[in-house]
Amino acid sequence: SLRPAAGAGDIPRASVDCRERRARRSLPRAPVSRSRAQMNARMKENGILVFSDGAAKGNPGPGGWGAILIYGDAKKEISGGESNTTNNRMELSAIINALKALKYPCAVKLYSDSAYIVDAVNKSWLNAWQNNGWLTSEKKEVKNIDLWQELLELMKVHDVEFLKVKGHSDNELNNRCDALARAEAEKFKVNLVS
Repeated sequence: SLRPAAGAGDIPRASVDCRERRARRSLPRAPVSRSRAQMNARMKENGILVFSDGAAKGNPGPGGWGAILIYGDAKKEISGGESNTTNNRMELSAIINALKALKYPCAVKLYSDSAYIVDAVNKSWLNAWQNNGWLTSEKKEVKNIDLWQELLELMKVHDVEFLKVKGHSDNELNNRCDALARAEAEKFKVNLVS
């Protein structure tokens, strides 16, 4: 029978002694900077800062939202908008999208210039609305129920402290969120005209 020449068509195999492989496996590995649990604990301990704002050109009309998330030295800006919305929907959307951007449960200090949202949470209006079947004290249906319910679900995941800042004043981060929100609203306004 014909045999191929030595090496022709053979796939070379590395001849590594099993002991050598085991020795390689037992070499110390480079330390991992932080485990997911350690990172999660650190985020809960130190917390995340979130600044948010919403805007609408006309109420309703084209609108936008912006948020800045800060953890240590890291900062992330996010924004979005809708073609036909209200200012309050955009304020809520900014907060919801900021909380959705967090990968792990966190302690969050959330700064907003919306007295409507901050008071709804801090003055327990939100709890009262739920207990009254999403009716206000005047027995009118609460506006933006879908967004309030989404926010409530996110507040079960994250420990959120709502803090009021004065809008359009000297708070640089709130002003930046306002600029992001207005820029998004302008995009939708341009799209409506085009």
